[in-house]
Amino acid sequence: MNEHESDATDAERRPLVVAVKLRPGGPVYDFDPGSLPLRRDDRVLVETDRGPVLGTVTGPPIRRPVRRRLQRVLQLANPRDLSLDDDQLQRQRDMRRTILEALRTRDVPIKLVKVERAADGGRVLVYYASEERYEHRDLARELGHALSMRVEMRQIGSRDEAKVAGGIGVCGRELCCSSWLREFQTVSVKMAKAQGLALNFSKLAGQCGRLKCCMRYEYETYVELRRALPAVGSRVESVKGDGEVVSQSLLRQTVSVRRDEDGTLVDVMLEELVARRPDA
Repeated sequence: MNEHESDATDAERRPLVVAVKLRPGGPVYDFDPGSLPLRRDDRVLVETDRGPVLGTVTGPPIRRPVRRRLQRVLQLANPRDLSLDDDQLQRQRDMRRTILEALRTRDVPIKLVKVERAADGGRVLVYYASEERYEHRDLARELGHALSMRVEMRQIGSRDEAKVAGGIGVCGRELCCSSWLREFQTVSVKMAKAQGLALNFSKLAGQCGRLKCCMRYEYETYVELRRALPAVGSRVESVKGDGEVVSQSLLRQTVSVRRDEDGTLVDVMLEELVARRPDA
């Protein structure tokens, strides 16, 4: 068996894994799809420690290594499952109205982000944002009496607020944090500079008011593209003439060179470079 056949065999031995989101804006979990022909956006019932839960498939099943036994996708959701989910959403909307009225009455300095009934049905999760730490025990007790259920209040930051609330980004797609991104990573202005973006915070900020997460996972690609090109200010020889690099186009993989012979700017592709000369 050659190396290619061995790799193919190893891939076939890997288990099928499908990613499922149990609630909008929530984390994505891996499940065993079994023989179900699942596609993105399919509604499914999955096996959890607290019983069957309705979720949404975020991508087709793929074969990849896993470190633990996966719980199963039980079945595609049927009309009764979807109807029960609609009823649950309506109850959550009613709860949200009750909570908003209580917040207006008390004039508390918090912003209600989301109201969610726990899968066990015995408690309500209230996500809120506030610029300062808010002592919410009395409010949680009051809301519990109004809803006749135990209420848990959770303060979240600006990025988590966007993740929980969801929305559409300037790219026209659902926010990465609420659709597929599993965890937040550090994003810095250095990443914007590496991608040649104008340092205009209003354009660099996402819906959460923080630097866009997409700059983080595009950063490494831009670093690699920049590494292949001669730096701005370096001197080069090319088939279009010798001169100094004055700018780079990372995605096109070209540099703009000011020719020594006549001062004209010419665009030079990477393969048109003959050599890079030491600085004069």
